[in-house]
Amino acid sequence: MSSSRVRADRVAVLIDGDNVSTDHADRILEIASRGGRPACARAYAATASSAWFAVPGIRGFHAGGTKNSADILISLDALELAIERGYDSFVLASSDSDFRHIAERLAERGCRVVGVGEAKTPLHYRAVLHEFVELSRVPDAQPDGPSELDHNIRKLIAANSRNGMGMFIASLNGQMNARHGVKISKLQDRTWRTYLSKRPHLYDLDPKGPEARVRFKPEGFAVSAG
Repeated sequence: MSSSRVRADRVAVLIDGDNVSTDHADRILEIASRGGRPACARAYAATASSAWFAVPGIRGFHAGGTKNSADILISLDALELAIERGYDSFVLASSDSDFRHIAERLAERGCRVVGVGEAKTPLHYRAVLHEFVELSRVPDAQPDGPSELDHNIRKLIAANSRNGMGMFIASLNGQMNARHGVKISKLQDRTWRTYLSKRPHLYDLDPKGPEARVRFKPEGFAVSAG
């Protein structure tokens, strides 16, 4: 399909903040800015404390805490921008194939749709896009090994894990606050999932969900011990 440039004032960037890390913010904006600075750049997240709400140049929208709330709001806003405001080019940042339908609807209206996501993005979703740009995995930031905070997290996981299943991510906030006085809302990452996912050398996480668990990787902590 065509890869010609489009006018920046007709480009909208819509980011699934529950699916894409803020580590990719600059790359997403770079991709969207091929013809100039996009007129609209928005990130949507189910939690009011999402790290996306602090990213410069991107307007954050709290979509509410229900499942798929961000997905629904992105789809509604995309149609409104296309039909009511005349946007004809969209950058959808998500690895979630749930956006296939809205991508198809936008394309039917003559809009150009570029997808941005990780390697796990399904092929059947990529196929309906004019272009798909794969985000490179952010290198592990571990030159100094696990921090004191990481060691405290590890102890909690070990204490709450049964048969190697790990502990509920949702339980971290209360226990870290009660035992160590740590509130993730006061830290840069704002949510425990964001913090943990930035350290894949230390933690293994279940996909998003109310019963999602986290496990620590012994080899990651062994580096600092050795």
